[in-house]
Amino acid sequence: SSADLPPAPPAILSEHVGRQVAAAFGELSDAFASRGKKTFDEMAEEMLRPMLQDWLDNNLPTLVERLVREEIERVARGAQ
Repeated sequence: SSADLPPAPPAILSEHVGRQVAAAFGELSDAFASRGKKTFDEMAEEMLRPMLQDWLDNNLPTLVERLVREEIERVARGAQ
């Protein structure tokens, strides 16, 4: 029966200090857990990078070619 058990020794920490320590470790645990989570910016970059790369692959050569041609024509007109 429970009457045969020796009395529990008094706690080393007061209840107040025990709660403070537990809360501090909880904050530390949350900090480590959130480190693994990606920020919104990181997720957006991951989603947009393939779209941006695709757009650049499809449009940049033509865009640069057109701008270079226009600049060449401008320089040629100025030389005349």
